[in-house]
Amino acid sequence: MQNNRKLVVGITQGDGNGIGYEVIIKALADSRILESFTPVIYGSSKVFGFYRKTIHNLEQQIDTNVVSSAADAHQKRVNIVNCLPDNVFVEPGQPNPEAAKAAITCLERAVEDLRKGDIDVLVTAPFNKKVISSQNFGYTGHTEYLQNAFGVSDVTMFMVSERLKIGVVTGHIPLREVPDSITEEKILSKLRLMNASLMRDFGVDSPKIGVLSLNPHSGDGGLLGDEEERIIAPAVRKAVEEGIDAFGPYSPDGYFGAGLYNRFDATLAMYHDQGLEPFKALAFEDGVNFTAGLPIVRTSPDHGTAYEMAGRDDADPRSMMSAIFAAIDIYRHREAYDALQAGKMKERSLDDSRASRPGRPQIA
Repeated sequence: MQNNRKLVVGITQGDGNGIGYEVIIKALADSRILESFTPVIYGSSKVFGFYRKTIHNLEQQIDTNVVSSAADAHQKRVNIVNCLPDNVFVEPGQPNPEAAKAAITCLERAVEDLRKGDIDVLVTAPFNKKVISSQNFGYTGHTEYLQNAFGVSDVTMFMVSERLKIGVVTGHIPLREVPDSITEEKILSKLRLMNASLMRDFGVDSPKIGVLSLNPHSGDGGLLGDEEERIIAPAVRKAVEEGIDAFGPYSPDGYFGAGLYNRFDATLAMYHDQGLEPFKALAFEDGVNFTAGLPIVRTSPDHGTAYEMAGRDDADPRSMMSAIFAAIDIYRHREAYDALQAGKMKERSLDDSRASRPGRPQIA
């Protein structure tokens, strides 16, 4: 059965001067992990070897396999697709244009293999958004790049862990632009994406989504801002009319302080830090950044390049490990959900066919 097939997980190196390689190597260090999936790293075998030497106390030897394409991946080894020239230079902790250019090259190569079906899911190590922008990348991050690459009208950054799931209405934009960027339709679009993702990607029946306010105390009846009454509450009502179990808006301090988030399957925040600050406070070690709304599965650890740790053997791999296994779980959930929906459609088609048949003539 397809469900028993070992998945091929593509992992991009991100910024080679950050902690990407360290968390990748530590996450893949246990040979037993190769029983669960086949890893394919898009990066450089030379840089992999450099960082492998900086990591102490690895209990097992990591068997690597350099391949020209993920199609040639060895199922029982850590595969590396060399995307970079042999003279690639590494400066741990130092952001520079060459590292940014390399990160883009690795991402583009992984997406190419993802389109061909040579990898099943994509896990991206972090890169530096400011340095990336200097390379005329054209996107503020992985999320925006992948949205364009796969031609979808909307996606949302969906931070997920076992105890908490938070989506955001506005992502990587300046805080001063947030109020003017929040609209009923944008909130509705994010709620639709999250609702569909909770069902298809996470196996949640009848999801319940809590919606946060923009202003302190939910605007205090308009005294501290009218976005709640004018935009957010109407969007929540329209979502409910569409059959989405959305509730709010709730003031974020009370919502998280009193643990109200535990009553919901997910939370929709109005802007990046409103959602990510409580998420990282509550679930940083095993948190995962998932892009909801894409036709493919992409996850990432919930941390950045952490230049201050690079090359020092200090980075914690748990978020990278969570990102890898979350991608596999989401892929499997989609398989099961799609199979169930296909079965329901087939059953409905049979019922319609039976109903359309003429009845047997009655014998007088």
